[in-house]
Amino acid sequence: MTARKTYEQLRSARWMLPDDQRSFGHRSRTMQMGYAPEDWQGKPIIAVINTWSDAQPCHMHFRERAEWVKRGILQSGGFPMELPALSLSENFVKPTTMLYRNMLAMETEELLRSHPVDGAVLMGGCDKTTPGLVMGAVSMGIPFIYLPAGPMLRGNYAGKTLGSGTDGFKYWDERRAGTITQEEWQGIEGGIARSYGHCMTMGTASTMTAIAEAMGLTLPGASSIPAADANHQRMSAACGRRIVDMVWEDLTPEQIITSAAVDNAVTVAMATGCSTNAIIHLIAMARRAGVPLELDDLDRIGRTTPVLANIRPSGSTYLMEDFFYAGGLRALMKQLGDKLDPTAITVTGKPLVDGLDQVKIYNDDVIRPLSNPVYHEGSLAVLKGNLCPDGAVIKPAACDPKFHRHRGPALVADSYAEMKKIIDDPDYPLTPDTVLVLRNAGPQGGPGMPEWGMIPMPKALLKLGLRDMVRISDARMSGTSFGACVLHVAPESYVGGPLALLRTGDMVELDIPARSLNMLVAEEEITARRAAWVAPTRHYERGYGFMFSGHIEQADKGCDFDFLTTEFGGKTPEPAIN
Repeated sequence: MTARKTYEQLRSARWMLPDDQRSFGHRSRTMQMGYAPEDWQGKPIIAVINTWSDAQPCHMHFRERAEWVKRGILQSGGFPMELPALSLSENFVKPTTMLYRNMLAMETEELLRSHPVDGAVLMGGCDKTTPGLVMGAVSMGIPFIYLPAGPMLRGNYAGKTLGSGTDGFKYWDERRAGTITQEEWQGIEGGIARSYGHCMTMGTASTMTAIAEAMGLTLPGASSIPAADANHQRMSAACGRRIVDMVWEDLTPEQIITSAAVDNAVTVAMATGCSTNAIIHLIAMARRAGVPLELDDLDRIGRTTPVLANIRPSGSTYLMEDFFYAGGLRALMKQLGDKLDPTAITVTGKPLVDGLDQVKIYNDDVIRPLSNPVYHEGSLAVLKGNLCPDGAVIKPAACDPKFHRHRGPALVADSYAEMKKIIDDPDYPLTPDTVLVLRNAGPQGGPGMPEWGMIPMPKALLKLGLRDMVRISDARMSGTSFGACVLHVAPESYVGGPLALLRTGDMVELDIPARSLNMLVAEEEITARRAAWVAPTRHYERGYGFMFSGHIEQADKGCDFDFLTTEFGGKTPEPAIN
């Protein structure tokens, strides 16, 4: 860390300190809002980036939590400035929040750059808000701390514990199979989400907040606290107090997000039974920090990191509330032992592993030891082959082991609408060996790579009592999903990836232990099909979608915009003050 800053060295002082007409305007307009010079003079200005909105159930408590953050900032001698940002509600935004993750990243970066702020508290939690906020703040480069929304309380219906997303998928198949009634379905609907907070399964939201903590971007233990727990309010105020000290210490993201920190984040993610989406977001976040994380790095760490968090969907019983009571993410880190790099530091300025020896594990069935894992390898596996030369992803711990090696005929759909007709037809001619393939659903094809990859089970197979089959797509799936779903096929079919050349009836071979995915088609036939392939028309002719289509990278590169990565040319210059 560098020497402690003086007030004159703060960014905000460039706006507020000079004796000139422009700074007169900054000060007078601040006074217009009711503040006196005593409120800001000699103090760092802290941005509170709040992703609250009326369309964001995961963040419904953020309007109130922002006040706790401000209280902490004031307690520590700072001046808070709340700035609203895109809320990216996973529940309501169509076609997918992934289309707008980079928009939030850009907005965060530009909010911080254009305003007179010295540090930031980032308030997020719902799936894409964590990577979007972090990516933008990393590119800006000022001190920041991440405040996770926290998981909601356990769902409940008729004495059964329900997990958001996971049980929605599970019982929808049962509803389609006719094994539960309309009344039961409506009871599940009303009981599955009982409080504010993000998904309480180990879906993308819980995965990404855990990654933020493991990367050193939160206060210790912050990601595990349920949203409705009073500890969450105290943590919010503590974030406000800590960010003020971080500004004076000049503790910037580049000191925290190192190669060691990224490796720790990958290790912890694998041990949690993480969402498949973690791969895309981890790569994007790391690349913004100048750490060249690759798919092969994730697979390498995953092979030696077992799943320790017995949380749905990789686990069968427990949810995030149980995880918190069992000791939380710090307890899982303790179980990982020397798999974590002790050189990485956090927003506290201390090593990530500091104090882990004092952490207690209250239930080692929820947070397993290395000697008794939920699954012997990490949550995710990266596949390569002639269907996915740049990679694809599967979650072996969350699918039937009989599909870890599988060969079967492809049944290909070129759109979600076409696939829906297949799966809704109770008499469609397919077998348990059939490999369902949905294409044109990747970053450009979706557009935005929607969560269509967990294709619902076809009614024809549900009638036979089957609940899993091999499914392949260039789409993503919800982190709360499960099943033998191969996702993120790269390059995507929409841009001419090999998935575009697959035909119904072609044999497909999946081998997870060998990390391979191939179509068993002669190379000369593949070459002939490629010569005949015609590119589809683009989705957008104007606006954000037009920019997105022209600059979005493929899944194996993190789906960032090519002009925002560190390879493009470094940081944007600071704005002139005039």
